[in-house]
Amino acid sequence: MLMSLYAGVSGLKSQQTKLNVIANNISNVNTTGYKQQTVSFADLLSQTISAASRPTTTTGGTNPKQIGLGTSVAAISTNMSTGSTQYTGISTDVAISGEGFFIVQGG
Repeated sequence: MLMSLYAGVSGLKSQQTKLNVIANNISNVNTTGYKQQTVSFADLLSQTISAASRPTTTTGGTNPKQIGLGTSVAAISTNMSTGSTQYTGISTDVAISGEGFFIVQGG
């Protein structure tokens, strides 16, 4: 019984993380240079209740019975695709067209 509660709680925690990432994306919609993030989920381990069986001459085989033990956040990925450039008319504003990053040195 407790295992089913743990599976449900792990799903709720994972969905809360997804909602936090979505809220962060929405709050930064007007931030210049912000990159959208997405959440990927992964299954936690599963427990095998009964093993699979081979088919016989009179019946087909059976699949194993498993109980999932919940989910977790596999990754929070940042969309690194190129955004649109915008002309500002300021000579010190620069942008990279294509892949790459600026290297900034202190000084």
